[in-house]
Amino acid sequence: AFSRKGGRLHMVTWNVATAEPPEDVTSLLQLDVQPPTDLYVIGLQEVNSTPVRFIADLLVEDSWSHVLMDTLAPRGFIKVTSVRMQGLLLLVFAKQVHLPYIRDIQTTYTRTGIFGYWGNKGGVSVRFSFYGHMVCFLNCHLAAHMNYALERVDEFEHILETQDFDMDDTPHVLDHKVVFCFGDLNFRIADHGLHFLRSSINSGRLNLLWSKDQLIMMKKKEAFLQEFEEGPLNFKPTYKFDRNSNTYDTSGKKRKPAWTDRILWRIKPKTPPMEDDDEKASTLTDDGQDEYPIVVSQDKYTSEMSYGVSDHKPVIATFSLELRKCFDTPMVHISPEGVWSADQDAALNYTIQEDFMSSTWDWIGLYKVGFKSASDYETFVWVRENDLPETNEDIQISVDKDEIPLLGGQYVLGYYSTNMQSIIGLSANFQVGDL
Repeated sequence: AFSRKGGRLHMVTWNVATAEPPEDVTSLLQLDVQPPTDLYVIGLQEVNSTPVRFIADLLVEDSWSHVLMDTLAPRGFIKVTSVRMQGLLLLVFAKQVHLPYIRDIQTTYTRTGIFGYWGNKGGVSVRFSFYGHMVCFLNCHLAAHMNYALERVDEFEHILETQDFDMDDTPHVLDHKVVFCFGDLNFRIADHGLHFLRSSINSGRLNLLWSKDQLIMMKKKEAFLQEFEEGPLNFKPTYKFDRNSNTYDTSGKKRKPAWTDRILWRIKPKTPPMEDDDEKASTLTDDGQDEYPIVVSQDKYTSEMSYGVSDHKPVIATFSLELRKCFDTPMVHISPEGVWSADQDAALNYTIQEDFMSSTWDWIGLYKVGFKSASDYETFVWVRENDLPETNEDIQISVDKDEIPLLGGQYVLGYYSTNMQSIIGLSANFQVGDL
């Protein structure tokens, strides 16, 4: 689990231009890089969303989600949540060990777009508490074209101001301790001609273009943008390429290259506590230090040039999160009882360690180790038909042998909280016997 020295976050933004996913996403996810990742957050734009296709995807996962889940599940990453609005898709994966400490998951979306019917532009977001720290991820696709820089800023601000969550302490995006805003923000490089752009890129003198990047320029004028940090643009502009090549647009339109695809982050500015605001003051010690600090540092900010399915290249950022955990015990302790195999009824025990909004709709799933998401269970049992258990009451539930998989192997039990929309307790991995 995370210690004070923290864990690693791997983020991707990619405008996939309605393409089907490549078969191999190893380099996109940098699966073989050390130290290993703890959280993956992947934001896609322009996922195929023609009406027929979009209706079908409401019933089944889209092909991008499939490829990512199929790649990450065997490596012990579970899809925590996802949110989709037409072409915008945001996915969060976490190592199994972190699941009980990712709580209060909520998603929302905002349609924007000066041409915004059918919601092709806007933002989708996920927020959750991570070991007690409030974090939010916002995947945006802002207005296109060179001369719409102001509209992009307005759309970005509109999304930040209008998205809300059903949370008392963090009703808005910017209330969160850490916010990551990323996506196809569509900012272009102003003023320079195509020839100068290309020669600067080809000679590796990218720094000559930074001062005319519209996002960098807008940051100087807009106070809310100044609260966001971004790593240096030491990678080639990621738009616009001929497909299946590393050659910038050779079509008649000859689009100017641009850093359209970006990953920004913001640490909530410290506000001194009000005298009468006991609750907020409680996390600050007498000298005003945050008792539960979180430090975000970027380790890598680059593009992945090897993918050619889209006219954009994906952008990757990796971060180290140093944090002091607000808690490190799960809300529910859960364990299998005795021997499990399909030739006899089995039992499980669980104990609610601390008070939370439990529900008669909560359930305990039996998962094969390497499962893809909370809904990828082999079987499940409802926790209680009628009355809910007391804190620290030891509950035993029997599991009918007909429900136990015939195929033995390594399994794990997970307690799913309907109110928190997450697995809040996991057993240790255990063996189910072969029949």
